[in-house]
Amino acid sequence: MTNGKSQLRFFLDEGVPDSVGKKCSDAGHEVIYLRDCIATGSPDELVCVAAEKNEAILVACDGDMKQLVKKFGIGNGRFKKLSLVKLSVNSPLAAPRMEQAMSLIEHEWDVSKTKTARRIYVEIGVHAIRTLR
Repeated sequence: MTNGKSQLRFFLDEGVPDSVGKKCSDAGHEVIYLRDCIATGSPDELVCVAAEKNEAILVACDGDMKQLVKKFGIGNGRFKKLSLVKLSVNSPLAAPRMEQAMSLIEHEWDVSKTKTARRIYVEIGVHAIRTLR
């Protein structure tokens, strides 16, 4: 914790602009870029495993990732601790919207400390930012 707030770790999928990672690091959080951990073009399941093993919140633009996290995270226990920030915006809006959502993401992370399976789900759209608990 720094300055009384939790330091989060984000794992950026390959389709996420680097500017989003910059906003995360500017907010005092750690950023792991997919290209630094595993091969680009890796299957979504491997991306989920890499994020979970790094105890990081997966940040993705890929619509399939939402389905994968829901399917495996809730149903049969796979990726049961995987958190997701889903960016449903185009690249130019991704970084500013991530910056606008950061306090909500931090809050949800702190709330998740009370849960058995610590995970968050935040979807960032053009006109709305929502979380599911």
